[in-house]
Amino acid sequence: MNILIILAEVSIVIFVFLLLNWLINKLFKVFNKTSIVKSENRSIKTLRRNITGLLLLSCLVACILIVGANGYLIYRGENLQQYTFSLIKRIPSGFWVTLGIGIVKSIGTLIIAAIALKFLKYWLKVASTRAKNLEKNTADDESIDAFFTALYHRISGAIWLWAVILSAQFLKLPATVTEYLYIALRIYLIIAVGLLILKAVAAIVDSLDALSIRYSNPDNLLRFYDRLRHLIPFLKRCLEFVIYVCMATLVIQQVQLMANIAAFGPRIIKITGIIFISRVLFEVVYLFVEEVLFKDQNLTDIQRSRRLTLVPLFRSFLQYLVYFSAAISILYTVDIDPTPILAGAGIVGIAVGLGAQTLINDIVCGFFILFENYYLVGDYIEAGKVEEKVVEGIVEAIELRTTRIRHPNGQLQIIRNGDIGSITNYSKQYIFAVVEVGVPYDSNLTHVYKVIEEVGQQLKADYPDVLEGTQVDGVESLGKSNLLLRTLTKVKPGKHLQIQRVLRKIFTDALLREGIVIPVRAESAEG
Repeated sequence: MNILIILAEVSIVIFVFLLLNWLINKLFKVFNKTSIVKSENRSIKTLRRNITGLLLLSCLVACILIVGANGYLIYRGENLQQYTFSLIKRIPSGFWVTLGIGIVKSIGTLIIAAIALKFLKYWLKVASTRAKNLEKNTADDESIDAFFTALYHRISGAIWLWAVILSAQFLKLPATVTEYLYIALRIYLIIAVGLLILKAVAAIVDSLDALSIRYSNPDNLLRFYDRLRHLIPFLKRCLEFVIYVCMATLVIQQVQLMANIAAFGPRIIKITGIIFISRVLFEVVYLFVEEVLFKDQNLTDIQRSRRLTLVPLFRSFLQYLVYFSAAISILYTVDIDPTPILAGAGIVGIAVGLGAQTLINDIVCGFFILFENYYLVGDYIEAGKVEEKVVEGIVEAIELRTTRIRHPNGQLQIIRNGDIGSITNYSKQYIFAVVEVGVPYDSNLTHVYKVIEEVGQQLKADYPDVLEGTQVDGVESLGKSNLLLRTLTKVKPGKHLQIQRVLRKIFTDALLREGIVIPVRAESAEG
């Protein structure tokens, strides 16, 4: 009989351990489904193992104490059955009635919670199917499924926590336990609602994105959406950050020791809003400027080049202006007066300006290049000081300090505006494609001139970049074995290199067809 009593007491301890371990595992499963702790999955598993180990150690110590205490009583000659019954009789009978009723109510509460979750899962599945049918053309089924799955997990976690709180009340546990459980429930609900809002926002943004693409056309304002669509990920990140800040603020308010920190939450949200609005304002204004400048389809090449030159400069000025205004607004948000900072920055700027004469020179030269129209974006130029290396190519960008030039071989050349030196612009009105042709001394120059001019007329008909047919300028020089003829072909600005290559091939083919052999230059033969 003594052994049975000891086994019964040990069994009760083991049952309590298994019940607590089940509740803890259930709680960790609920939190593992939240996106906040997924990134810390390894740490959560470690914490769970430590808690389980602590419970197991406590259970083992309790069992050893029970066996030891009962062994000591047996050693003293006590009757365990009578001793145990006498202890039980000392407990008021009302306690056992209350405990039994509490256990029955707790079990009933858990059963009702499980049944409610079954119905909840079914109806949420129905709602998810209907939502996907309503939005079947928006290609966002994954977002809808993710939202309803998250909704189920959040509600199920809240139901289980509420069931645990009711069980604690039914079992007449200390009021402190119930109070902390209520705090845990409020924190969980804050996190759960916040995560649900995140899923809902993602689903709404994805749906609006798909609908905007679907219904956009050149006749409505949605035609600009494709150019602003790159802001969608930024919008999602800002909304996600704002929701997380709101969640953290509400959670901190539940803990009295840290409640004062919650005052920073609204300020952080305002700063996030200022940053997002600044970015959107910059993109919208830049888009509006581009729309106004390039709305006219009948722009000349010069007008288009000039506007392409001004747009990047305007973008730079707008970017600095918007971000400077955003920085001032952020300082006001955190209760910092920007006036002393700006005054100090002005003094520092004057000091830096005195020592940065090269920078100022570059900026001033950049203004003169723009306003005196030396060259524009798209022009083919040669620039640089005579005694230094000269750069040439197509102008890709004119900035306040530098000019970016793309060489015909592909390399990007960046030259400071202050070092631009002399400029040769091949893209003003027209340019001559100059090609030199060598012919033997005994050639009939009249016939050669005629062949070259016929080639030039055919070239003008085939190539729209040619403005006038090829003309022979005359004999350029007298070589040791040939005459060097100079030809001029009037072409559009910047097209001379391409036409020169075409002309060399056509001249060679045409002269060979006429039996005129182009001699090898003496210089080349000697080399």
